[in-house]
Amino acid sequence: MSLQNTMRALADPIRREILNLLKQGRLSAGEICDHFPVTGASVSRHLSVLKDADLIRDTREGKFIYYDLNASVLEEILLWISDLKGADTHAEEV
Repeated sequence: MSLQNTMRALADPIRREILNLLKQGRLSAGEICDHFPVTGASVSRHLSVLKDADLIRDTREGKFIYYDLNASVLEEILLWISDLKGADTHAEEV
């Protein structure tokens, strides 16, 4: 996992909203598109960036592709941020 790819993926509000949608369970690309006022190609690009950052996974079932959240990567990021916060807090106490 590249932290740079992950942060770039999380920087976009549409991609963050896609992650919020997937929090509730897997969705097809079409179901995800229904939530946004952008083209299907644009949503597809956002999904590709999220997949490249390993934040989501896709599964093909027949002619549909379903996406779900890869929570393990998000947990790693939260641990890293928590570690940074802990280091800052400790530095302020000294």
